[in-house]
Amino acid sequence: MRFPLCALFTVLAVLARGPALDAQNTTSRNFRVTLLGTGSPALSVTRFGPSILVEAGDQMLVFDAGRGAAQRLAQLDVSLDRIDAVFLTHLHSDHVVGLPDLWLSGWILTRRSRPWELLGPTGTEAMAAHLAQAFAFDIDIRIKDGRQDPRGARLAARDIQPGVVYERGGVKVTAFLVDHGLVAPAFGYRVDYDRRTVVLSGDTRFSPDLIAIARGADLLVHEVALAPVDVNPSAPYYRAFAHHTTPEQAAEVFTRARPALAVYSHIVVFGDSEESAIIDRTRRGYAGPVLLGHDLMSVAVGDTLATPRPRAAAVAPRP
Repeated sequence: MRFPLCALFTVLAVLARGPALDAQNTTSRNFRVTLLGTGSPALSVTRFGPSILVEAGDQMLVFDAGRGAAQRLAQLDVSLDRIDAVFLTHLHSDHVVGLPDLWLSGWILTRRSRPWELLGPTGTEAMAAHLAQAFAFDIDIRIKDGRQDPRGARLAARDIQPGVVYERGGVKVTAFLVDHGLVAPAFGYRVDYDRRTVVLSGDTRFSPDLIAIARGADLLVHEVALAPVDVNPSAPYYRAFAHHTTPEQAAEVFTRARPALAVYSHIVVFGDSEESAIIDRTRRGYAGPVLLGHDLMSVAVGDTLATPRPRAAAVAPRP
């Protein structure tokens, strides 16, 4: 299988953590994706719930807020008052359970003084309103007793439709529909900045629409579900498995979309499958650059290799 010159890249494995990117070091060309959590509903201390940080110029965007998202941001020394917007792919609990922690801890610990911009599918506004009710006592006492700024306790939620949903500081975020079975609408997101493109699949089955929007992207972060090759439809997890993308199906997505780099995240393993088989099974149909993501893996997109925070992988500039 042949790939265009733009698909040639350099992967740098960096094991040590380094200092965070601070405001003085941010440049207009910074474009970086960090996997905050790469796990599933399974309780794991190594793979937290699905969540991704995208840094583009001076914008900090979080996509999904699974279990432990706030802790992972703290590990990166990212102050929670710097988060500009939170985007939800869908409202499954494993993608939103970390939202109250991100929202309220971010408000309390950093004394955040601006509302949280929250964008997601239909139901996001209602969920945010109910969260405000659930934590009304805490919010009220923090304002009265802790002199917290009430603006930082506000979830400025918005139900969105497919299309451009965020455009600021040269960063454009486009929501597109994906197929997550009965969970509808469910979104993937495309982030464009400085002539570079990152696509986040969200939770999806094999999706021609995703292929179309991800074609030629610099980075495609895609979910994956692994089950035994001979999985029987009578298996108790089969229905959930059928809502996701197998490594073989992902291989076809990558082959047709031809991203400069593909990275697996939101890694769901069913039955007695071994996670290590994901790349092997992908390789049967795809010879291009692909990595199995892990929590805190960071990818510098395009020509932003010279960034202060060490990273687990970097994509070389396209010619």
